[in-house]
Amino acid sequence: MKKKARLLIADDHSILLAGLRRLLGDTCVIVGTVEDGRALVAAAEQLKPDVIVLDISMPILNGLDAARQIKKSVPDVKLIFLTMHSSPSYVNEALKIGASGYLLKQSAASELQPAIEAVLGGQTYLTPMITKQVLDGMLRPDQTAIRTSMTDLTPRQREVLQLIGEGKGTKDIAALLNVSVKTVEFHKARLMEQLDLHSTPALIKFAITEGLASVESGLI
Repeated sequence: MKKKARLLIADDHSILLAGLRRLLGDTCVIVGTVEDGRALVAAAEQLKPDVIVLDISMPILNGLDAARQIKKSVPDVKLIFLTMHSSPSYVNEALKIGASGYLLKQSAASELQPAIEAVLGGQTYLTPMITKQVLDGMLRPDQTAIRTSMTDLTPRQREVLQLIGEGKGTKDIAALLNVSVKTVEFHKARLMEQLDLHSTPALIKFAITEGLASVESGLI
C-alpha cells in the first residue's frame, strides 16, 4: 500500500483549514494546522512533514519569510503556496525561495491534490491560471520584479514592517521578536529612511500595499 504523505497546512482562516482537512484527509495524513507564520516555522521544525501547504498573507510572519526560515531548517520539505496573490512577482519570489508548487485558492478543489502528487514526484506545479504570466515575467523580469525597496529590506526589517502593518505597538513587537524596544525603534527608523516614509500610518499603508498585512489588521 502506498504510504500517505504527511501534510502541514498553514492559513489564517479557520473555515479554509477545515475545508482543506475535508478535501485532503482521505489521501494525506494531516499532521497539523497553524494560523500564523511563526507557528508554522515552529511546527515545521517539530513535525518535519513531507509537504507544507501555506498562504503568503499570514499574521505575525508572512508565508514568504516563513518559507525562507523553513527551507534552512527543513530543506527537504516540499512547499506549495495556496494563495489569492496571482502577481508573477510573488510566484517568482516563491520559486526563488524553493517552493515546489503555486496555486490560487479559487482552484484548490481541483488542483491541490494533483499539485501534492506532482511535487512528491519531484516536479514543480504551477497553476495554469498564471503560468503564462510567470513565463512572460521570466523573459521580462524588469516588469515583474518586486520593488527594489522591498528586496533591499533584511528579514528582520520585513518582520518589523509586517507587525507595524498589523497595528502592533513598539513594546508588543519587541516582546514578539524577543528584542529590546530600542532595537525595534532602530529598525522602524531605518525602514522610514529606506522606504522614504515619514509616519507610522505611511508604514502601515505600505505594508498593506505589499501584502504583508491586511486592511483588517492595520489601523487605517
